Amino acid sequence: MKIIKNIIFDYGNVIFSIDFQRASQAFKNIGLEHIDDLFGHRAQANFFDDFEKGKITAELFVSEVKKFVPNASNQEIIDAWNALLIGIDEGNLELLLKAKAKYRTFLLSNNNEIHYNWIIEYLKHKWNIADMSGYFEKDYYSHLMGLRKPNADIFEEVLKIHNLNPEETLFIDDSPQHIATAAKLGLHTRLVAPGETLKEVLKEYLS
Repeated sequence: MKIIKNIIFDYGNVIFSIDFQRASQAFKNIGLEHIDDLFGHRAQANFFDDFEKGKITAELFVSEVKKFVPNASNQEIIDAWNALLIGIDEGNLELLLKAKAKYRTFLLSNNNEIHYNWIIEYLKHKWNIADMSGYFEKDYYSHLMGLRKPNADIFEEVLKIHNLNPEETLFIDDSPQHIATAAKLGLHTRLVAPGETLKEVLKEYLS
């Protein structure tokens, strides 16, 4: 029987629902037909990676996208980029508090300035909370760390800062490539299947 003392959560499609197809269609609607070649769940153009590592500003990111759709406005690009963001399902925040009461919990999210700002506004208006910090011992975002999944260094950073034993740590994510890195580092892993709820994922750990 494995002894789990710590849980590291991904955000998108684990806690917060996202839909890449919505963004893909939104970009196509403003004239970027080959968005799927530039940006995807498994691989993406360098400037998307740089944006998620905080290496480029939102303004520079928009200008990079604009090279492919010169007739689109900055706001149209931002709105298309944010189209993938849906929200947090009812009950998920309560589940996170239950997990936090039983385990040391952390959030490790690949994020970026534009999505992060949208999410902060969403959390204020929908859930009346300033951010996600109250639901974890610490929440981490790639664009603020300068690191991103699936690279090993972002996992190693969190493990080191909090002195976490990989053998006692569970990593929950919906991306197979992120799970693979965590497993190589000795963490227990749980791959979230498409459409699977957080309640289903946490059932065996909160029972």
